[in-house]
Amino acid sequence: MTAEEVVSIIREGLFVVVKTAAVPLVVSLAVGLIVSIFQTVTSIQEQTLTMIPKILCVFLALMLFGHWMLNNMTTFMTKLWSDFAVYIR
Repeated sequence: MTAEEVVSIIREGLFVVVKTAAVPLVVSLAVGLIVSIFQTVTSIQEQTLTMIPKILCVFLALMLFGHWMLNNMTTFMTKLWSDFAVYIR
């Protein structure tokens, strides 16, 4: 196994991680921004106000996109294990 193959596997793995983690992170960012704007407009300075909407929206995003996220990870791992004989030569 050459260094280029190792770098390719690592690059693909990191891309899968970033692509999979992007969904809940973007949802959390959007909800945090909306709640922050709401707090600024209404002059509410409660720091814990953002936690419940973020948790609920991230949980909802995981319910909606969980199948897609799991499919991404499973596809990568299946490809990795199916090429295992190539890696150990």
